[in-house]
Amino acid sequence: MKKHKIETAVGIFVVIGLIAIGYMTVKLGSVSFFGDNTYKLYASFNSVTGLRPGNQIDMFGIDVGRISRITIDQENHRALVELRIKNGINIYDDAIASVKTSGLLGDSYLSIDPGGAGELLVDGGVIIDTQSPVDIIELISKYAFGEVKE
Repeated sequence: MKKHKIETAVGIFVVIGLIAIGYMTVKLGSVSFFGDNTYKLYASFNSVTGLRPGNQIDMFGIDVGRISRITIDQENHRALVELRIKNGINIYDDAIASVKTSGLLGDSYLSIDPGGAGELLVDGGVIIDTQSPVDIIELISKYAFGEVKE
């Protein structure tokens, strides 16, 4: 009888562990069982150095979405970034999207100034005004080799 109690306790522990792992996978990953509560926007950049799918999108310092895909726009010769923005977050067609870095050598993220004077962007809309990241290595090399003018 004692053996069955131990086996039952171990079984319950394993089930609870599997439920916890499943919950963490859904919360921390990009898995969604109950539908997607985001809408899609696009932004076109000259350079997206350091930006990766899964990086966060900030507005006023608050996480409002994730980057879902980065591709090349062959017609315009630019990088095309697909954004997934949480429903309820309003972004207008005069918004500005900028690639930023958290800290000197930190991860890159996309910062959005939502605008407000234009039309509201809907699913599939395009943010036209964008700012590419500053190349820190290039700036340091220019400073080190005396190419920076005061």
